[in-house]
Amino acid sequence: MEEPQKEMRRLAAIDWMRGFVMVLMAVDHASQMWNRGRVASDSAYLANMFVGGDYWIPGTDLDAAQFFTRWITHLCAPTFLFLSGTSLAMSFEKRRAKGMAEGELDRHLLIRAGVVLACEGILSLLAGTGMLMLQVLFAIGASMIAMVALRRLPTGLLVALGLGWLAGSELVLMRFFPIPADLSTGAIDHFSTIATLLFVPGNGSFVVNSYPMTHWLAMMLLGWAFGRYLLAQPANDHGRQETEKLLLLCGCSALLLWSFLRSQNGYGNMGLLRDDASVVQFLHMSKYPPALVYSLMELGLMALGLVFCLRTERRLEKPASPWNPLLVFGQTALFFYMLHFVLLGVGAMAITGGMMLRGLEEAWIAAGLVLVVLYPICLWFRALKRRHPDGFLQYI
Repeated sequence: MEEPQKEMRRLAAIDWMRGFVMVLMAVDHASQMWNRGRVASDSAYLANMFVGGDYWIPGTDLDAAQFFTRWITHLCAPTFLFLSGTSLAMSFEKRRAKGMAEGELDRHLLIRAGVVLACEGILSLLAGTGMLMLQVLFAIGASMIAMVALRRLPTGLLVALGLGWLAGSELVLMRFFPIPADLSTGAIDHFSTIATLLFVPGNGSFVVNSYPMTHWLAMMLLGWAFGRYLLAQPANDHGRQETEKLLLLCGCSALLLWSFLRSQNGYGNMGLLRDDASVVQFLHMSKYPPALVYSLMELGLMALGLVFCLRTERRLEKPASPWNPLLVFGQTALFFYMLHFVLLGVGAMAITGGMMLRGLEEAWIAAGLVLVVLYPICLWFRALKRRHPDGFLQYI
């Protein structure tokens, strides 16, 4: 059962961190729709993950500008899943304090998961490929459904399950879902749809899934445990400093372990090994599915980012500015996610006549323009949600 928790208040630091990765995500998706030189198949499983051919073949060079534009956005998905767990754990305690029964909490979580999955379906239809294309919203929604049962486990067990799967999933995949010997074949049709939904990325007869759920659920488990930890800390400087110390320790430890495993070029890399000793090759890790080295680096960087955000908020002499763009984007994340896809896609079609027809510079400009356009719209949507806190908009 859930441990009893103390009164909490919303932390601007969490919204800042979420808003920061929303900005990075806009860059990645602008590149996906505008940039003809984009390379995005960070996987030993897939030589061609998406219809269109933005793939990388082992042994070929990686352009540094293209690579680092992609690499900085790897922080997004782990942060989304982790902070989703954190926010849900804290939100559930707030609702429980208002008298909401456990069954009602389950219903709330299921409705929220359904809305997220429906949004994924809408974006898939808009893509117009004729296939069900599942990305990070699928991972979030499916993980929320799993948390209906898993949230009842003790915090220590949540941490053990999360860390255990991140560390040991490669053993399971290499035993039951080995990497194809011929990467040039592209889609992995010999894996079942269930396998691609849960364990390995792949293209099936009607489903393209780049975010098999179990790996990302592990990150939500860790985030949920962190949310409980935050609630257990006293709401004062000492409590915040203890949280910062824990995050600093975890972040530095994760990065140290990452550097060791990546240097060994063996287990923990999910088959995506370094071609040489260059910085680009050292940082080129498997995201589909997330290798242990990928998870260690991104969650470690996220932890250090949270330390910075928490310390900054703690030292403020007054409440955080509600007009801060990172705060606004972080508090309207799903709305931002849906709308930025539409704006980037419509803009690419209207201006260039198709997808991925321009260069990297145009992609960065498109991302910047979308952020400028979305800021006042997200301000309006946040105000609308606050006027109707118990309406359907609470799920968006």
